[in-house]
Amino acid sequence: MKKILLFLVMVGGIFTLAACGGLEEEETVQGVTEDSILVGNTAATSGGFADVGQPFNAAIQAYFDMVNEDGGVAGRTINFEHYDDEFDGSQGQTFTERLVEDDEVFALVGHFGTPTVGATLDYLTEKGIPQVYYATGISALFNQDAEGGERASFPVQPIYDAEGEVMVARAYAEENAEKIGVIYTNADDGKGMLNGIELRAEALGIELVTQQVASDATDMSSAAIAIESEGVDAVIVAANQVPAQVAIKALYNADSTANVYTSYVNAAASFIENLSAEIASGQFKVYASAWVSIFNEDGSLNDGYSLFAEQVPDYASNAYAMAGWIAAHFFVEGLKRVGEDELTWETYIDAMEESPVDNPMGGIVTYSDGLRVGTQSMALTEATVTDYDTDDEAYNWVDFRPIETIDSILE
Repeated sequence: MKKILLFLVMVGGIFTLAACGGLEEEETVQGVTEDSILVGNTAATSGGFADVGQPFNAAIQAYFDMVNEDGGVAGRTINFEHYDDEFDGSQGQTFTERLVEDDEVFALVGHFGTPTVGATLDYLTEKGIPQVYYATGISALFNQDAEGGERASFPVQPIYDAEGEVMVARAYAEENAEKIGVIYTNADDGKGMLNGIELRAEALGIELVTQQVASDATDMSSAAIAIESEGVDAVIVAANQVPAQVAIKALYNADSTANVYTSYVNAAASFIENLSAEIASGQFKVYASAWVSIFNEDGSLNDGYSLFAEQVPDYASNAYAMAGWIAAHFFVEGLKRVGEDELTWETYIDAMEESPVDNPMGGIVTYSDGLRVGTQSMALTEATVTDYDTDDEAYNWVDFRPIETIDSILE
């Protein structure tokens, strides 16, 4: 029986800092009392992305509840404040500033979504407030030598640029692709992946046929027809959940038979469910990257996943909930490292940089020496639909290729 590989998906009133910002000016302890720590995020828990934001935040809260029930960290319980930005960058910016300046949170945990992260990154860098886990992989998060307020950024998910390279390498290896079609959104996620796609395609001598689409487009038929007419060997859909579904449906309607490769942010059961007819038809296969495994090498469930499923039973198979759980875990790991010492932004950041942080569902992320590139180990999964047209339909991503380092995938 194939193992199911679930992964993920994808976020002030600081009066002690000088106007120019900078962590060295003076330490900040906002959001921290003797017995509590206040953190927060702004995420889409209504609207078109509610299927992502609701389980994501539910798992963050569940992790904090588990920690609090065990006495907290160094005697402090963790309180989680949230605002619903409906995946709108303008609202996200307003709510992020409210969290930092009015609510005075100690950190943002699970900073959510490309629009909000893109709109607030400069502001948060200037403030120097810790941001642990981004539910996006935009290029602006990639930093190999962070300094000053940049050190407060702790990405965990893969960055889109790196994933674009990986998708080309996978298509080249699996399809012997000499010509690849690319449908990408004119947004940070699509353009970030395109950067990596173009870089790796040039290195491998692959011809690209690219079509740009709007993120909110409801009809991508012209892009799909243009791709299909070029006789490509594979198609990469460089887009997040909703536009990626529109693109794949358009490829199906255009009678394309080239297998599709898409981002890890789309690898959830709900994504397959919305494409069940297209995937069940067998007209082409749909693959997605993966960066987290719930299994040990012997095929048994790993302890990290088992704990998650016990604490979040309603979302035990939900990739976005797993992402939220991991976000909370990374934040708490920094608190544990600070321990009984004085908790400030600077001591927290130093603690996160001191050694690699273990992902509870596999792999590690390193932040030493200003490294801020997220995880760089990825697998390949295949979308499957079983018992289609019955009352017992099942939607799963099954492992197709194992987790490997990016360097080894691209060799």
